[in-house]
Amino acid sequence: MRYVVKARVKPGREKALLDAIDRGTLGQGSVAGDEYQHNMREARMGEDGTAHWVEVCFCPVPMQEERPYWEEYFDLISVRDAHARKNCRDLDGTEPWACCDCDCTKRLEQRLAITGEPFLKRLQKAAK
Repeated sequence: MRYVVKARVKPGREKALLDAIDRGTLGQGSVAGDEYQHNMREARMGEDGTAHWVEVCFCPVPMQEERPYWEEYFDLISVRDAHARKNCRDLDGTEPWACCDCDCTKRLEQRLAITGEPFLKRLQKAAK
């Protein structure tokens, strides 16, 4: 399933988050692998100071496995379905792991890509 995540970097954690991204250690030990790096490259920062990204997760509870890794740096504000669950081929069992290569959130991701500014750009400024 794909989720839209809305989160705010915890006060004082900007530099540590940027260091983890730069070193490639963000999410180290997670089954999600380099998905954390991808999410941060694609994340956008809204005018309200919150980061938004689309997350792929196969856990029975949204972001069950990933949550501790994100919560080290972020206060998670919301995690909501990025599309209708009834349309998810992974969830309905017709195509296990379909979310890996699915384009079901392509339009959403295109809209996010032009909203606000790149999260990493803002994080770099805040971490100075």
